Amino acid sequence: MNIQDQKEKVEQEIKKLESMGSSFSGKLRSARDSAFNRFPLIFVLLSSFGLVATFYGFEKVIDQIPFFIENPQSILLTGIAVLLLTGALYKKLS
Repeated sequence: MNIQDQKEKVEQEIKKLESMGSSFSGKLRSARDSAFNRFPLIFVLLSSFGLVATFYGFEKVIDQIPFFIENPQSILLTGIAVLLLTGALYKKLS
């Protein structure tokens, strides 16, 4: 068996694996979509809880930093600076 035959067999196996992967991901996508369609309220409540818990956690962490406790206006300025930096980074990467 020469190298060309081996390359062709490897390429065939790769194509088989890719088709199996796309088939599997399609099945997962349909299962995920059907679960969301069957229980939309649960997904909305869980997503809302995650968002609120994240914000509340940030608030508690900020409340433990002495500099921010003594200078609440610095929280606002720091937040605006972070938004400006991330916006500039996003614009540059796009």
